[in-house]
Amino acid sequence: MAIIEHSATLDAPPERVFALLERVEDFVDYADPIQAIEPLGGGRYRWHVHAVGMDWTFEVEITESRSPEVLAWESLSGVRNRGRYRLRPSGAGTEVALTLEYEIKNRLLEKAVNRAVSPLVNRVSRQILERVAARL
Repeated sequence: MAIIEHSATLDAPPERVFALLERVEDFVDYADPIQAIEPLGGGRYRWHVHAVGMDWTFEVEITESRSPEVLAWESLSGVRNRGRYRLRPSGAGTEVALTLEYEIKNRLLEKAVNRAVSPLVNRVSRQILERVAARL
């Protein structure tokens, strides 16, 4: 599995940051490649993403939600992925660290995607945290 990490410090307490991150369906407002997020119930969501010139659909389940420290998920279908936001107080704000792991089974597609995904995920992660910060 490929691993991508990104972190930023937001000017708000962890509780406020976590409250926005746990509203998964709002991520559609935080990042341009996310086209739609359908709540399926039971902490499950269907994501529709347009990235690297392709449409991607996958279902994820929240695997850990421990306010205000951790929000984690894992895919149930589509592109195999799992991720985790870790939040911790930092000065007057919150350090938010994202770890995202993914795997694509098609070797040819994987090579093309790997070249594009790291900068894309970093850009999207930055965009998400900037838009979360703007809502704070």
